[in-house]
Order: sequence, then structure tokens, then C-alpha cells
Amino acid sequence: MAAMAMEAPATAESPGLGESPVETNAPTPAGGESESEAPTPAGGESESEAPIAAGAEFEKKCIFCKIGNKEESVDLLHWDEQFACFRDIRPGAPHHYLVVPRKHIGNCKSLKKEHISVVQKMVNIGKNVLQEKGIDDLADVRLGFHWPPFCTITHLHLHVLAPASQMGFISRLVYRINSYWFITVDQLIEKLKSLPDN
Repeated sequence: MAAMAMEAPATAESPGLGESPVETNAPTPAGGESESEAPTPAGGESESEAPIAAGAEFEKKCIFCKIGNKEESVDLLHWDEQFACFRDIRPGAPHHYLVVPRKHIGNCKSLKKEHISVVQKMVNIGKNVLQEKGIDDLADVRLGFHWPPFCTITHLHLHVLAPASQMGFISRLVYRINSYWFITVDQLIEKLKSLPDN
């Protein structure tokens, strides 16, 4: 069930547009699995639910779909109609959680402008879980996504790491800001805002 995030050489550039008790962190030299991009056309649901409903309902082979629908035995820290949150099995910080939509959305590259609210809801859930776990300094938190092909699970998932100041050397590389393989929430939202309206 464990998967590993892959890593590319460091660079000062941020990624172009477009990522567990399950995922993470042991870096491997260049390369990585390519990921299929699941398009998420807008559905006919209400504004608050349309972005989530835009993806496929459920991918039978997707571990995060299974976790989100309680088909895997995982300690869920948050679970509601749209999202689930659980611990990463290879934590990169003392607190390392993943927030996933319960309905299948491919990855960062499959997101569109209308998914900004989905990303913001994921962030709010991540911060709420941290606060429930006693983390009050939300300035010392790393929130972001691995950028395909540098993620191994093709289901959108937000990494929530805290305290970021206590991340080890390898974790600082794997979750490095301004790298080709990791994009912060703020960077992703800015990129989504720059996309044309559908």
C-alpha cells in the first residue's frame, strides 16, 4: 500500500501548472512514474458541489478513493460528505496529514479555475486538524501538492506538514518550496486563477 514520492534536481523555478497513510518521501534520482491526467469537466451540480462532482465518482483501484469511502482500515482524522483526512504513513514532519476529496480528482494538472474552492476547503480541513492536534503556530506549516510526474498516486491530495521547522533534511528536499516537484497551496491557487474561464 505504501507509495513513494519521487524527486527531481533542485531548481529556483516553481512548477508549471497542472500531486497517504499512503504516499511519500524517500527521494529517488530523476525520473518518476508518469501520471494520467483525469479531466474534470464542470458538472451540473450546485456551485459548492460542482467542482467535487466534476471528477469520476470512484476509481476502484485508487487507494485514496477506497480510504475516502471507508473501504480501507485507516484512522480518519476528518471525514465528511466531500473530504477525508488521515496520517501519511511515512511522515515528513511530526504532524503529516493528507487531505483528499472523496470523489476522484486526478491531480494538480487536472484542476481548473473552478477548483479553487476545493483547494481552499482542503486547506481549511488541514488547518483544523492541526489545531485539533494542538498545533497553534499555523505560520510554521507546509501545505502543498507534489507535481506530476513526481507523485505516485493519481488522486488529488494535500500534504499538511507541521511544524515545518522540524522537518528533516530529506523531507525538506521532498517538500521543497520553489521546486519542480512540489507546489505550495498559494502557488497552485495563483496558477488556477490565471487559467481561462471555462
